[in-house]
Amino acid sequence: MNTMKKPLAVAIMGPTASGKTAAALRIAQERPVEIISVDSALVYREMDIGTAKPTPEELAAVPHHLIDIIDPLDAYSVAQFRDDTIRLVGEIQARGALPLLVGGTMMYFKGLVDGLDDLPGADPTLRAELDLEAARIGWPGMHARLRELDPVTAGRLAPNDAQRINRALEIIHLSGQPMSALLAKRAKPALPFELVSFGLETDDRAVLHRRIAQRFEQMLGRSDDSGLVAEVARLRARGDLSPSLPSIRCVGYRQTWDYLDGKIDRKELRELGIIATRQLAKRQITWLRAMPHRVVIDCLGPDPAAAMLMHLASLNK
Repeated sequence: MNTMKKPLAVAIMGPTASGKTAAALRIAQERPVEIISVDSALVYREMDIGTAKPTPEELAAVPHHLIDIIDPLDAYSVAQFRDDTIRLVGEIQARGALPLLVGGTMMYFKGLVDGLDDLPGADPTLRAELDLEAARIGWPGMHARLRELDPVTAGRLAPNDAQRINRALEIIHLSGQPMSALLAKRAKPALPFELVSFGLETDDRAVLHRRIAQRFEQMLGRSDDSGLVAEVARLRARGDLSPSLPSIRCVGYRQTWDYLDGKIDRKELRELGIIATRQLAKRQITWLRAMPHRVVIDCLGPDPAAAMLMHLASLNK
């Protein structure tokens, strides 16, 4: 018996290098699908290598959405993602295909399912004061302060995530409450579709770490004339981008920018890029484990896509 009361959409979530794209393309071989990217880096044009963007062949094989939609100079918000995704899911379903929401930007998934926050607006004066304090004690010090005031939010943020640490502390100052507590109180909006969420996960972090290292080394390539270094050099040559932009703060890009600035050498670039990617994966896993309604799939299993298809088939019995 079909238990779905609304049209179906499927989410494939997981940390970086867990095989999300491969699983989605495998499912596309079995049924008509269209892929909606849930990745805050893939939205940027001119950023292909460091974002592990699907190849031209993969993009041609299956319709993809929310890839290459904005310039690196611009920003793309959770609110924009939510509006675009709800619209796209309806359009894909109308074409008789299954929408696959694929990616690792957990904040996008959370914003889609839980809705947008109703938090205090920005206070430029307060933000400037927090920036001054950060200049004195460093963002890791500000992160430690946030951990005392709001350990739940701090646990999801990197110690150097200046933008989000600043915002979380700003909310505490303005509202007198932790951001996590305010978010927990909000009403969850109903989506116009049924979302079945799969989490590609593993308890064997060593294998995931090896995958991350191999992929970053492939991105770097053998020389600075190709690969990630050449890509970031082209972005720098535009003259209108800087490390303060969300696009250049993406993992791999900010480290490569520092390399081109002469702040680190190529060996340090490799090491710092891999470390930053591992830290990203750790944060993604933390977000995933806070999502209670996901179906956990072993990303190191023999055929993760087959396990997903089997689960989807069971919903129609």
